[in-house]
Amino acid sequence: MIEFCQLWTLQTKERRLNMRPNILFIMSDDHASKAISAYGHGLNQTPNLDRIAQGGMRMDHCYVTNSICTPSRAAILTGTYNHVNGVTTLDTHIDNRWPNVAKHLRQSGYQTAMVGKWHLGEGKPHEPTGFDYWSVLPGQGEYFDPVMIEMGKERTESGYATDIITDKSLDWLNNRDYDRPFFLMCHHKAPHRNFEPHPRDRDMFNKKDIKVPNTYNDDYKNRARAAEAARMRVRIDTKYSDLGLVQPEGGAEVGELCFEGSTERRIPHPEDPRGLVLIDRHTGENFTFETQEQLAHFKYQRYMKRYLATIHAIDENVGRMLDWLDEEGLAENTIVIYTSDQGFFLGDHGWFDKRFMYEESLQMPFLIRYPKRIKSGSICKDIATNVDFAPTFLDYAEVPVPNYMQGTSMRQVLEGQTPDDWQSDAYHRYWMHRDEHHNAWAHYGLRTDRYKLIFWYNSGLGQAGAHTPDEPPEWELFDCHADPLELLNVAEDLNYNKVFIDMLKRLDLKMAGIGDIPEHNSDAVVAARNF
Repeated sequence: MIEFCQLWTLQTKERRLNMRPNILFIMSDDHASKAISAYGHGLNQTPNLDRIAQGGMRMDHCYVTNSICTPSRAAILTGTYNHVNGVTTLDTHIDNRWPNVAKHLRQSGYQTAMVGKWHLGEGKPHEPTGFDYWSVLPGQGEYFDPVMIEMGKERTESGYATDIITDKSLDWLNNRDYDRPFFLMCHHKAPHRNFEPHPRDRDMFNKKDIKVPNTYNDDYKNRARAAEAARMRVRIDTKYSDLGLVQPEGGAEVGELCFEGSTERRIPHPEDPRGLVLIDRHTGENFTFETQEQLAHFKYQRYMKRYLATIHAIDENVGRMLDWLDEEGLAENTIVIYTSDQGFFLGDHGWFDKRFMYEESLQMPFLIRYPKRIKSGSICKDIATNVDFAPTFLDYAEVPVPNYMQGTSMRQVLEGQTPDDWQSDAYHRYWMHRDEHHNAWAHYGLRTDRYKLIFWYNSGLGQAGAHTPDEPPEWELFDCHADPLELLNVAEDLNYNKVFIDMLKRLDLKMAGIGDIPEHNSDAVVAARNF
């Protein structure tokens, strides 16, 4: 009997190893690559995320095609750019009748599940489709005791969202059909603003100051006007809730309203802050300040420590999932991916949030482990984007990539066999002109290995969630090798004439190739500049 059981166990294990690979896709929200220790910036320690990089690959040039939550998720799910899938802003929702990667995998025999942040709309026209099981947060969701919509029915879950999303993911994995491969999208809400660390992590950075970025006091000279116009500065645009502080009763004297109709106010930043008292909403501790710089330092440290503490729970829960794979004997035949829906400014250029095509916002972290095919500890410098994710999943699952998908499978790149004709640029477009929270202006552009060209067309074009007024257009060109911090716009520098023209041609070719309509006229641009 014992011999039979041993034989059955061995046969079962062999079946699992010979099965098409399982795919575990873990995505957080607004997790900057700088806040993952595998990327080497030293802000924090993420040992479990590092396990993925150590056992597989770290990608350094994975870029988002629209640096904002909802459009990025649509691009990942469909393998298409936002002008094709129709999800251009936070106020546009996915049409769930459209094909997506989960539908293709499910039709080919995979079990599919979506757990966590969906953010592509609620209700029958927008709820997840293509998944055998789904349990998602409505909208942004809450950190504590969140409401979740499970297969169309709302229920309140007790606990912390990061733990709950992991629990639900593991429950589904434990109750699946073991004779079929799985595709699980585990989407964390964290660390999206307003950051709310678990109480167990709340004080973990109290004894350590976080290094302030070199560009924290950026004056935005030599850049497009959009940079200075953005309402995303840690110094002057953070809310009381951003920093876990009590918002006092009162009107304009306690802070500027974030936008018309809001009840939340920005923390004042007076030239003389000696009369300002800020109160911790958990402990009641009072904070006072002698100088404006002291106040600015406090805001940055408070902001970053809450952000990094929120990330700590993600790392722990990723560790739980990796441990489960090990215990089940599935690690060898499971593709594990960790990414975020876009990058995030961590005080870089003085900013929080994302939206812009500047590097900290454009770059997505991307870690992948698949022991059968991907060399452990490898680093990839090739360019990829989030529209490439869906074709990659399908390629590894031995499912033909449908011709409507605009991305390209990264499989050869991930396995160290980059094709000679692999893409050499990444396209980005932000549509939500002058959004009421951040006043980020509309733009599109192209990133190559060395250069970045941005056209600030600065118009809402009637998009949902975009606002007026329009602004005069501007061009930016950055030499990312000579100027990695993107402090000097060389679009008007005569020494970069040839580069500008080449990048403009490449941008035109890219937009034509993906079917996006330009807001610029290249002939007129060249003629006006006398190139």
